[in-house]
Amino acid sequence: MSTPTPWHRLFGIALTDLFTGRPWRVELEKELALKGQRLDVLIIERRPGQATDRDPAMMDDLPDGLEDLAGHNVLSFKSKQESLDAWALDELVGHYVTYRKLASIEAAPTPANVDSQPVAEPGAGVRLLPAADFRLYAVATRRPTRLLGQLHPSARRPGAGPGLYDLRWGNRDIRLIVLNDLTEHPRNAAWELFASEMARIRYGLAHYRPRRAERGSGSATSIEFRKRRIALWASTLRTGATRDGLYPGRLQTRHLAPADRRGE
Repeated sequence: MSTPTPWHRLFGIALTDLFTGRPWRVELEKELALKGQRLDVLIIERRPGQATDRDPAMMDDLPDGLEDLAGHNVLSFKSKQESLDAWALDELVGHYVTYRKLASIEAAPTPANVDSQPVAEPGAGVRLLPAADFRLYAVATRRPTRLLGQLHPSARRPGAGPGLYDLRWGNRDIRLIVLNDLTEHPRNAAWELFASEMARIRYGLAHYRPRRAERGSGSATSIEFRKRRIALWASTLRTGATRDGLYPGRLQTRHLAPADRRGE
């Protein structure tokens, strides 16, 4: 039996690399001491003291849908094997509520021995961070046609480009990013790696450029993602052979980024 592809971990590693050198940091698993569990979402937090307007060039090549990140961003990902449905959005909002509590506690003044104390529910003395400091994102490989059909037109507004929607879910706005529908552009290469269409995956593999150093002192995260990227590409050739005429197992290096083509 083949080992399932760890799509969620790969997605988190890709975003971790994407935000290297930018004013945000990515947490793959946010531990919630409030409930003794971990969030099944990614958290993208602005680094303390970092402003997004200091170097606009750092923002130019962010993939579609992430142009207007807030200080705290809660992101859910549904791979090609999963469906983005109403329950998934309910879960995303629930995670946002829990994370907002935790972020508010962490931002509040604390005693010197706080590290030895368990995190508790915020009491009357803890003011919640403003809701405007948080944004919610739902990233789906496939277009959630059924979900979009269930929403009133006023609750599913088209976004700034193909594959982008702004949804109104209860009293929260959620940015929906559909990976199979995005504009084909090098800035979206990280997204394309997690699409389900063969042409898009190849495009992502050919145009993705890691921001972390991949040689010498490259981080373990970067190295792991690069290895997974090559494995994903090889798997793509095998599974897509009957659909687009590819020769099974044949490594066609023109689809690889230069560093991978050289085997570095």
